Amino acid sequence: MPGITITVTIVLSLLGLGIAYFYMKKVISIPLDMGLDEKDGKRLRFIHGAIADGAMAFLRQEYKFLTIFMVAFAAIIVILIDDSHTPDIREGFYTALAFLFGGAISIASGYIGMKVATQGNARTTVSAKKDIASAFDVAINSGAVMGFALVGLATLGLVIIYVVMGFLLADLGEENNHILMEVIAGFGLGGSTIALFARVGGGIFTKAADVGADLVGKVEKGIPEDDPRNPAVIADNVGDNVGDVAGMGADLFGSCAESTCAAMVISAVVFAGDPNALLYPILISAVGIPISLITKLLVGVDSEEDVAPALMKLLIISSALMAAVMFFFTTALVPEFFELNGEQYTNMGVYGCFIAGLVAGLAVGLLTGYYTSDKYKPVQEVAASCETGVATNIIFGLSLGYKSTVLPYLCIAASIFVSWYLAGMYGVAIASLGMLGTLVIALMIDAYGPVADNAGGIAEMVGLEKEVRRRTDILDSAGNTTAAIGKGFAIGAAILTSLALFAAFITAASTLTGEPIAMSLLDPLVFTSVFIGAVMPFLFSAMTMRSVGDAAFEMIEEVRRQFKEIPGIMEGTGEPDYAQCVAISTRAALKEMIAPGVLIMGTPLVTGFLFGVEAVAGVLAGALVAGGVLAIASSNSGGAWDNAKKYIEAGNHGGKGSEQHMAAVVGDTVGDPLKDTSGPSLNILIKLSAILSLVFAPFFVQWGGILVG
Repeated sequence: MPGITITVTIVLSLLGLGIAYFYMKKVISIPLDMGLDEKDGKRLRFIHGAIADGAMAFLRQEYKFLTIFMVAFAAIIVILIDDSHTPDIREGFYTALAFLFGGAISIASGYIGMKVATQGNARTTVSAKKDIASAFDVAINSGAVMGFALVGLATLGLVIIYVVMGFLLADLGEENNHILMEVIAGFGLGGSTIALFARVGGGIFTKAADVGADLVGKVEKGIPEDDPRNPAVIADNVGDNVGDVAGMGADLFGSCAESTCAAMVISAVVFAGDPNALLYPILISAVGIPISLITKLLVGVDSEEDVAPALMKLLIISSALMAAVMFFFTTALVPEFFELNGEQYTNMGVYGCFIAGLVAGLAVGLLTGYYTSDKYKPVQEVAASCETGVATNIIFGLSLGYKSTVLPYLCIAASIFVSWYLAGMYGVAIASLGMLGTLVIALMIDAYGPVADNAGGIAEMVGLEKEVRRRTDILDSAGNTTAAIGKGFAIGAAILTSLALFAAFITAASTLTGEPIAMSLLDPLVFTSVFIGAVMPFLFSAMTMRSVGDAAFEMIEEVRRQFKEIPGIMEGTGEPDYAQCVAISTRAALKEMIAPGVLIMGTPLVTGFLFGVEAVAGVLAGALVAGGVLAIASSNSGGAWDNAKKYIEAGNHGGKGSEQHMAAVVGDTVGDPLKDTSGPSLNILIKLSAILSLVFAPFFVQWGGILVG
């Protein structure tokens, strides 16, 4: 009975939202001024308010823009999408509804995550006065709100859109079930569109502030990081939440929705008469909710040495539990034998695909940790290169980034090969969901990072005792490593998701045309299209990095102006104009995120209209292969430079204030837009181009290829 699967998914989704609400209440129940005297309490409330107000002000401005854009693009969907096989049904209209619904869910997820992160930062600070275990609990509970809320909303949203669209399109019949799934794919497109602007805009915001704060504050003025005398310090802390909470949340929400939609588009061809098997992809993410709760309850922190291991335990334990539980759901919901494209597969093969994705995701995450943690040789070598100056630091960091792509890509390639062998194109889609099986935990750990980072900054700005800052630095250090792991995980998930969407696109186009879509690299149109797709990530990265540079230039000039014109800043008697720096980052982010968005969304549409389905497939293939490699290299180079700087600040190679430290700061500044703007945003490029192509497949089939006949 399909009702059982739907009921279980709804119950688990509501459980996730309930757990998120519980942890939110637990976080905000802690008094902001707990353990502080009146003076420190007043200062902390001011700084906390400035960060929270700045973050929410940016979100409001961004979401105003996105609301207008989403409505306009929904109108384009209505106009362009239709299926000539069903002339009495306006698929474009229903796809547009799914698109708007997916965007609304993504916006809600980002808002919730941002709200709790800005509430949890100061409370982590005051809890650190007590002990590190209390501070860790507040930070990880703040992250838990993001994880459980987002996955709960994503799975509930998918079930709702399936039920509603199934009712509205009930006349289609099982033979046209694929059209229902293609309509539902609009949900994933809506989520991914929000993710694009959240990632790009958030990345530009945070790095403009970070670069301005570092180059003027640290390098020119020689003041510590998070020093309240730095005019850009509040904008820098706001940016941590904008980029790593709202941005990452929207990114992984998009991956979850897109992978599920891709699997359901393919399964509509295979399991048209079996609703339980059809809804199996949605259930995978929902099952991760109770698994993640059990995992969180099993892992705790008693001492400083437990922090980093605890975060790794969350990933490993949740993966092991997920592997065990999904065996039973797979055998229960997926038919023992099924056929796809003339080949016969089994439910155990599908389970093997899930395991392949799960293991590959864990492997990519751990490899990313190896290349970006200062506990291991690669980052230590980057730190040692600062002994001979900035140039060698840059060279070693770039070398590390390029080298770090090899093993993760081999892991992803192995999971693709195994999953394709076990269950064809459907297997690849399930592998991508396997990689996202522990999504709640991944989001929890990722949101933990900026909360801990902000907590340390607030401690510094309030002027609390060094022991508080030392404890928050321990939390932040562990969060930096797991944040890098989270970025690697997100990139790996994006690659598998994009490939699954590619397979879904080819499946949808073949179904609509009634004949297989033939792609050959010997076809000059396909080969040329692959080249066009391969340059897209590089052009996109150039655009986003230039945007960070332009915004940072304005920020640097403003910070310099304030140091020069506002009396008493360096002495601590004058108050910097924090709001002006927040406003600069906000304006820059909203302005500069438009052009990259047009590039990503416009290229597949123009290519398909002019040259047809095969050309779109070539563009997707080129963007996927090149974009994945560039994303890993960019993120890992930036992460290595960041942690090399922290390794030196810990007392190695001259320590803080040394020439080596100055060289490391410059390397970190170069790496910031790579790891926090262009690198993570490439996830969106490869996913969004693929999901957009899937949604517009009817348009390409019916009207595309006007230049090639």
